[in-house]
Amino acid sequence: MTTGPHHRRSTCRACGGSALEEILDLGLQPLANAFPLHPDEFDAEARYPLALTLCRDCGLVQLVDVIDPEVLFAHYLYVAGTADAVVTHNQAYAATVVELLRLGPGDLVVETASNDGGLLACFRDRGVRVLGLDPAANIAEIAVARGIPTDVVFFGAEEGARTRARHGPARAVLGNNVLAHVDDPIGFLAGARALLTDDGLAIFEVPWLGAMLDGLVYDTIYHEHLSYFSVTALLRIAEAAGLRIVRVDQVAVHGGSIRFYAAPASPGRQHGPAVLAFAEAERQAGLADVARLRRFAEEVAGTRSSLLALLRRLRAEGATIAAYGAPAKGNTLLNYCKIGTDLVAYAVDRNPLKQGRYTPGQHLPVPPAEVLLERQPDYVLILAWNFAREIVAQQAEYARRGGRFILPLPVPRIL
Repeated sequence: MTTGPHHRRSTCRACGGSALEEILDLGLQPLANAFPLHPDEFDAEARYPLALTLCRDCGLVQLVDVIDPEVLFAHYLYVAGTADAVVTHNQAYAATVVELLRLGPGDLVVETASNDGGLLACFRDRGVRVLGLDPAANIAEIAVARGIPTDVVFFGAEEGARTRARHGPARAVLGNNVLAHVDDPIGFLAGARALLTDDGLAIFEVPWLGAMLDGLVYDTIYHEHLSYFSVTALLRIAEAAGLRIVRVDQVAVHGGSIRFYAAPASPGRQHGPAVLAFAEAERQAGLADVARLRRFAEEVAGTRSSLLALLRRLRAEGATIAAYGAPAKGNTLLNYCKIGTDLVAYAVDRNPLKQGRYTPGQHLPVPPAEVLLERQPDYVLILAWNFAREIVAQQAEYARRGGRFILPLPVPRIL
């Protein structure tokens, strides 16, 4: 059923245009991080349209169905720091920014949507003053307990000035995987601009549209992710927020992201030459072309068919199958493919906030990761595929006993 606080946009959130064209319909889906605690909750589970749309005016790929952020984020079950790869990524990220801006004890680094404070801890450990901003009170408590000052707020255009008044200006304003979550990305970046010193940088990581298309990682599409950014679309958004993008790094985390560095706009200063070259390469690759996006939709349907055929064959042969990871992306895949407990018995996860619950929509039980060795299923479908190497290494004993791993994307295959 479709219920709850939800509205549908008729205009693009980047340029205001109305030339919106639906590209890929993933059906009615539950919220990817809304894990029921008890089977009595299953029948009341809300489902909302999940469809990818292209703005033909500016090239932003986006969702037009918007869920109230209070529903999505006020009590959150995602904790950023549960994977070793994320910790390593954060340490390298902090080292890069500290060196680039030559940060010291007198400088302030603010992170929007700071989650459990894992990234800010890396800056703090390098002697830099830090502040987290996050709307989820339960997750902010975790950050405060580890010594990261955190204000419980929804960041936006006005909050940047308010935070500056309370804590002073920031040399760096960070945002990891948050810009895609907001319905007003221009206002969000304008808030970052208001908080920055004149020589500061707004540094944001976002999943990159090119990686999503090339890797067929349609499971990164869910209701929290309202925008699927190209550098081309980001240039327009940054300009409207009073910023210019001076650098773009490609980073491997989460299946392929970009980290862009934006400085306050000033007369006569343009976006960086390498940034403009990146956007031109996107244009040549067709990232905003309807034909390229329609091909993606066809390939997504094909990989769903292949995965279902593999799982059904293994089950028909009598094999037992579990899943590793209960990430938001995994729930898009499970619900789009309609993979329930008839095919995959349960999904283990290391996040204690999800353990003892059920995956949204398909209702796979979520026990701790240790259950794999206790039950020794024949196959494990890796839903957290962006951490596949780490998972396989952690589960070496499971493999030694004869267990096999399945990767679902881009082409389903048994490792």
